[in-house]
Amino acid sequence: MLKFDFFSYANSFFNCEEYNKFYSRKDYYIEKLNKSEMIGWTREIKKDLVSNLKTTAEYIKNNFDCLVIIGIGGSFLGSYAFKKAFSSYFNDQSFEIIYAGTTLSSKYLDELLKCLNTKNFCLNIISKSGETLETKITYKILKDALKRKYNEEELKRHIIITTDKFNGSLREEINKVQYKSFEIPKDIGGRFSFITAAHLLPLALNFDIEKIIDGYYDGKRLIDQGYQYAVIRYLLFKSGKYIENFCIYEENLYYFTEWLKQLFGETEGKNNLGIFPTSTIYPRDLHSLGQFIQEGNKILFETHIKITNVKNYVEYNGKSLHFINNILEESVMKAHYKGQTPSLEIEIEELTVENLSSLIYFFELASAFSAMLFEVEPFNQPGVEIYKQEVKKSLKEVS
Repeated sequence: MLKFDFFSYANSFFNCEEYNKFYSRKDYYIEKLNKSEMIGWTREIKKDLVSNLKTTAEYIKNNFDCLVIIGIGGSFLGSYAFKKAFSSYFNDQSFEIIYAGTTLSSKYLDELLKCLNTKNFCLNIISKSGETLETKITYKILKDALKRKYNEEELKRHIIITTDKFNGSLREEINKVQYKSFEIPKDIGGRFSFITAAHLLPLALNFDIEKIIDGYYDGKRLIDQGYQYAVIRYLLFKSGKYIENFCIYEENLYYFTEWLKQLFGETEGKNNLGIFPTSTIYPRDLHSLGQFIQEGNKILFETHIKITNVKNYVEYNGKSLHFINNILEESVMKAHYKGQTPSLEIEIEELTVENLSSLIYFFELASAFSAMLFEVEPFNQPGVEIYKQEVKKSLKEVS
């Protein structure tokens, strides 16, 4: 169960009449969203795909030591954030998944190759176009490592490709070599691809993905709250709050906030508009950035993600440590509100796969509505291509 409080520590920072004006247009924006060509993430997933994913996950677990995911941005953050949210802090016993393709660090890749040299591993490369620089380079390096160990027929067992159904260099490779493959639908962009094989395959190694899928689509009922959140964020922006700080109180949600940064940053950050997303882990960051948030430049607002109940209880002086952690969260919102930093609160009754999946759908809805309020296209990211063009140009100059 999810609860939302967007008013207790924020309503004095925006005009209620203006809020009502925007809220009255909810149906217009819902209709606009439904008319978009890029809302495949709202469509129910096919049962035969779910069965295929589960079968493939069992094959990986029964035949390999680990799975190596090669992807960046929307091709890895969803499943990585979800897995981290439920991973043990110490002595994690889940099936090993290594995420590569996010760095061009020679040191990292050298150490990764040495690590994989002793493992029987399977590769899952995830890229819609197949041309993303970091992904392409990492794939070649790790594929070459497999080629040194296996012949072409054996190599087929070790590579799974998730890409566009019809187009791109990876689809050409699939057609030529007949690698096991999954598709990223044409009408689903990378940061909205949580409900595709790109994320569900790695998640199927350690989770019941049917529970994830059920929780995700249960998030459809949160469309009203998603639009409400988008409106309030927009009004806070208009009042001079240009930065949103996602605050968590459980460190295993850190990569969930990284996923949020991409989701909102790429969806609404266009045409010199949008709210800059950042994140903090409390109480740790209260002793570093807390001073700025309390008394510094009043350019930000906060969205606090609270977990109401946990199963693991540690006591301090007769009180549950989690109870103290929740007291801390309430105290932080009160203190920052006094310091002219508004706070929005999202409360998760208990951190379950169903609840987190619903929250993912909620944020996807909210980010799309936010972009529409800023009058920018929610489902593209043209600015990301500019650095890629510069890299290609520079590489040509030195070749």
